[in-house]
Amino acid sequence: MNKIELWFGEQYGRENGRYLQIQVDNVLEKVKSPFQEIAVVNSPAFGKILVNDSIVMLTEADEAGYHEMIAHVPLCVHPKAEEVLVIGGGDGGTVREILKHSDVKRVDVCEIDEQVVEVCRRHFPDMANSFDNDKVHLYYQDGAQFLTVRRNQYDVVIVDSTDPVGPGITLFTEQFYQSIFHSLKEDGIAVSQMESIFWHGKFIQNTFLFLNRIFPIARYYFTMVPTYPSGMIGFSLCSKKYHPVEDFKPEKTEKLTNLKYYHAELHKAAFILPAFAQKLI
Repeated sequence: MNKIELWFGEQYGRENGRYLQIQVDNVLEKVKSPFQEIAVVNSPAFGKILVNDSIVMLTEADEAGYHEMIAHVPLCVHPKAEEVLVIGGGDGGTVREILKHSDVKRVDVCEIDEQVVEVCRRHFPDMANSFDNDKVHLYYQDGAQFLTVRRNQYDVVIVDSTDPVGPGITLFTEQFYQSIFHSLKEDGIAVSQMESIFWHGKFIQNTFLFLNRIFPIARYYFTMVPTYPSGMIGFSLCSKKYHPVEDFKPEKTEKLTNLKYYHAELHKAAFILPAFAQKLI
């Protein structure tokens, strides 16, 4: 008898005729939280995969391309980031990378869904064990509400969010970025997950219209992640003072350990966009 093949289909974008399929050989866990369905499946090609509401959040094989780029780019631009906030990031991968910077004294993590953290502790300890560090403080609440009482507190804010659907939709509004601006110190930097230039051009364009009104400096950069929509994903870097390339400090990259993706040359190259994307932003 032939072996039965099971395939998981990424649902985000299916209504537009786009559909990613990944072969899986085991469903390791599936739970329903108050906010979403959380699942962990195993793939022969990508290892363990975290899936929220049928959308791929991360895979063991390619998570470094995302977590290293969302964390090290702002932290290698800011001269001395001591207080960092992560909104979302319940898998712990972004926090793992932040803690590689010796200047960082405190990392606040605001994750809306406590069960995401619990599931990742069980299945992705390489990432989620970062929450056990004494510098890390976990808060389980909505990120937009969390920011309303924070003023001039953080050197860097990183929004490690899901796509702009479900519980993540409040993290893509102009009001939310106004709150980020006020939570940052006078030379603060904010980085947010900002979708794919190939699939979400209009969304990115509309978002940068208000980002450029709020921040003196707003730039888009990108990374390659094969299991994300279109095989790449981008970030917005918004800064009150520092330019992401002109103020980049390559000497900081030399102190980072166990990197799979990020390096000094790639930092600069990530801000060089295709012609069509330059026109969008």
